[in-house]
Amino acid sequence: MKYYCLTLACLTFILSCKQPDKVNNEKFKWPENIKPPVAEKKPVELTAHGDTRVDEYFWMNDYFKKGPDSTKAVAYLEAENAYLDTMFAGAKDLQEKLFREMKGRIKEKDESVPYKDNGYWYYTREEEGKQYSVYCRRKETMDAPEEIIHDANKASEGKSYYDVSGLEVSDDNKLIAIGEDDVSRRLYRLRFKNIVTGEFFPETIINTEGNEYAWAADNKTIFYIVKDIVTLLGFQVWRHEVGTDPKKDKMVYEEKDNRHSISITKTRSKKFIIIESELSEQQSEHRFLDASNPTGNFTVFQPRTMGLVYDIYHYNDKFYIRTNLDAPNFRLMECPVGKTGKENWKEVIPHRGNVYLSSALIFKDHLVLSEYKDGLVNMRIINQKDKSEHYVVFDEPAYYTFIGMNMDFNTNLLRFNYTSLITPVSVYDYNMDTKQKELKKQQEVVGGYDKENYVTERLWATARDGQKIPISIAYKKGINKDGKNPLLLYSYGSYGINSDPYFSSTNLSLLDRGFVYAIAHVRGGQEMGRDWYENGKMMHKKNTFFDFIDCGEYLIKEKFTSKEHLYAQGGSAGGLLMGAVTNFRPDLWNGVIAEVPFVDVITTMSDASVPLTTGEYLEWGNPENKEEYAYMKSYSPYDNVEKKNYPNLLVTTGLHDSQVQYFEPSKWVARLRAMKTDNNILLFHTNMDAGHGGASGRFDYLKEVALEWAFLLALENINQ
Repeated sequence: MKYYCLTLACLTFILSCKQPDKVNNEKFKWPENIKPPVAEKKPVELTAHGDTRVDEYFWMNDYFKKGPDSTKAVAYLEAENAYLDTMFAGAKDLQEKLFREMKGRIKEKDESVPYKDNGYWYYTREEEGKQYSVYCRRKETMDAPEEIIHDANKASEGKSYYDVSGLEVSDDNKLIAIGEDDVSRRLYRLRFKNIVTGEFFPETIINTEGNEYAWAADNKTIFYIVKDIVTLLGFQVWRHEVGTDPKKDKMVYEEKDNRHSISITKTRSKKFIIIESELSEQQSEHRFLDASNPTGNFTVFQPRTMGLVYDIYHYNDKFYIRTNLDAPNFRLMECPVGKTGKENWKEVIPHRGNVYLSSALIFKDHLVLSEYKDGLVNMRIINQKDKSEHYVVFDEPAYYTFIGMNMDFNTNLLRFNYTSLITPVSVYDYNMDTKQKELKKQQEVVGGYDKENYVTERLWATARDGQKIPISIAYKKGINKDGKNPLLLYSYGSYGINSDPYFSSTNLSLLDRGFVYAIAHVRGGQEMGRDWYENGKMMHKKNTFFDFIDCGEYLIKEKFTSKEHLYAQGGSAGGLLMGAVTNFRPDLWNGVIAEVPFVDVITTMSDASVPLTTGEYLEWGNPENKEEYAYMKSYSPYDNVEKKNYPNLLVTTGLHDSQVQYFEPSKWVARLRAMKTDNNILLFHTNMDAGHGGASGRFDYLKEVALEWAFLLALENINQ
């Protein structure tokens, strides 16, 4: 089984709602006459399809390439950090106050809701003052003695960064596979521990894909994925016998198409090991192996065909298949275990044009479907015996619900999680027969929190092409819709990943100071179905940017805010969104926060050695194609910086970022400094110890949030 954190709260750390101190009306003053760093210009001409781009900061890529300018590149990052510290000197007290405020909302001594698997109750607990989780279990009953299977606090001692992944327990409950990363490049070293004795086995396997480990039924053989250390793509599956030299391991699969990503898992029934190869939500292929025959050969479930995407779930003598075969929004099918080709697939749940089928979960007597309709998740329950069905009822206008840990196949209880912008993550057990919900736990807000003091709404903005764009919004009761409220608008909008409205108590530090918080569910996600994604990628990517701009305009029109008080935030591919809307409509935003932004689209997508590039040709385009090159260039933030006024900007990155290399935001900031014609603030912060996800630990990351919130409050002259 995979040992997961049980709720989204493990990531968002549900916090409390202390009221801020009395407002200090003294206007915030930025330091004057402080000169920002000036990056050296060393122009390089980059030519494709007869078009030449001049990149004066191309030398910054050399740190990643381990070239001669690496020291100079790091020196530039350090100079930018020093400049930020100087410019932010007047906000340091506010930043520290925000950090203490947010940290003070965390229940430092806490415990997750346990779930049962294979005779043991598994849970995590947090200890007072400690940054990381302790992973535990108890045999048969929660009254049994506690067994600590991994203490991440001890494992992280002496490390500036630590991430644990995998924690896969063997079927006999004796061994655990542990993936660890202390650099933040997402290259995990795999170790094995005997849970009974507490002893580690001598071998360590390096450069593995975290959370991608699968035990065979013999309780000694494990399958894992090896990553290319340059591109960081997982491309090989290997078989290892615990206690033996990894040099003797056998490769059982190699992905030859470097556009594909691969994963490995074990079916919930524990009967099969599954290898999946996937290409940008456009093509997938699965291989399966009887878990009791680890040295056997994997069998292809259905050969890859461009345009065919499918997931598989095992149930008794058949497989269920979630697929887009003749079904853009996906449908559910089934086939016998021995006849898995698509010619044998039989429809169970038909395709619906207005409902996107996102996942399925199978129980002995029930089938659970997660469906998106009108931008919200619905939980559909089907009785396998009499085929009756119903939906779980939720009563907020904007919310997010997701299936939790459900390891027991022979049960009528569904574990699910529920949250909204104003409702802390709540864990429920739902009786699928009686329709009764039992709240097992709602994350406690230290100091007290009353959701009745806040409002959440679902709004609809009309985009320039007539599409209706959903917006989830939250604010404190009593605000006046007079156009004077500061408003932070967030979105992501890529890869079909949804920007669901979940509770994050860090936002309370804004809401309690008069901010409105909003999420724009723009095209590029899948909240409104598969077409929502298809119309926000490749040659339709500008829809993502224009949707976000139009949502900002709508919120101004509805007098939630005004240009003078409107702010935008996004990270990674959402950082691309920030860069694009900053170029397209710099006048619309008073400030923009771009976290680890993907902004140098053409150069990155032209370099197959850069992590993720080849696997994303079908998301952004391949620059070798002239038409795709021209379209990407028309919106690439770095290539479209001009001599004009830009809003106030805070840009962040991590030196060890494995997803968006540090040099993209570095070059973007350098070019903005050289080109912008305004006197607005431009700050750039690099975490020299972390990567794409920022600082590890449940407290350290709050320092980064405190920096961002202090930036917004300083721009609003809220010095409290």
